[in-house]
Amino acid sequence: MSRSDFKDFLDEKVLQFETPDFIPLDPISIPHMFTEKRDIEIAGFLAATIAWGKRPMILKNAHSLMERMDHEPYDFIINFEESDTAAFKGFVHRTFKPEDVVCFMKALKRIITEYGSIESLISSHWIASGKPNSLKDSLSNFHNVFFDQPHAPRSRKHVANPAKGSAAKRLNMYLRWMVRSSEKGVDLGVWDEIPSSKLSIPLDVHTSNVGRQLGLLKRKQNDWKAVSEYDEELRKMDPADPVKYDFALFGLGAIEGF
Repeated sequence: MSRSDFKDFLDEKVLQFETPDFIPLDPISIPHMFTEKRDIEIAGFLAATIAWGKRPMILKNAHSLMERMDHEPYDFIINFEESDTAAFKGFVHRTFKPEDVVCFMKALKRIITEYGSIESLISSHWIASGKPNSLKDSLSNFHNVFFDQPHAPRSRKHVANPAKGSAAKRLNMYLRWMVRSSEKGVDLGVWDEIPSSKLSIPLDVHTSNVGRQLGLLKRKQNDWKAVSEYDEELRKMDPADPVKYDFALFGLGAIEGF
């Protein structure tokens, strides 16, 4: 298969999977519950944070989080007080427990108070860094700012740090949701400062296995070096919107069993 045929094949798969039918069974359905940008941003971040494991359980627990926040995630966080910790009693998603949720509430409140939004924190660092081709350093800075106040050490593992080699799958997925155009009705496109061309592939077991089978990825470890290698290949096919291929690669692996 020539590179042109190969690109055509993946472009067809993007068209197949990037449709509103993708939404109901995916964690992206959680931010789609909201219309205000500030709620979409918070709901998306929390849903992406617990997006590991089986999707039905992810959705069940993400809905539980939204219910515990009275379906007003921004207002709940900006007004969060110690007495509100009771709202998360009994919440568990794998290793994400009530003390982790409370840590996230406090960190997000501080970020919103100091920076205005998650978008402002990440995009301002990226712009100040000279708008590099990768958001790696800005995601690492986000991790450091998130945890720069007293917190339980156990909570750090729930926000990836690419500087430590992490592929940061959930953060990159979250950025895809926030940045890519909503034209196809799937991603939300509520962030303005970061272009889609700078996004990185949300590397998971499905996208990595398919990438290796297709020859897009040679590295065996699923780490940031693998993300960079994969990004380079995807940008050759579509420099303006490389992570649109996440739909094709995930669909081939998770849905079609490629």
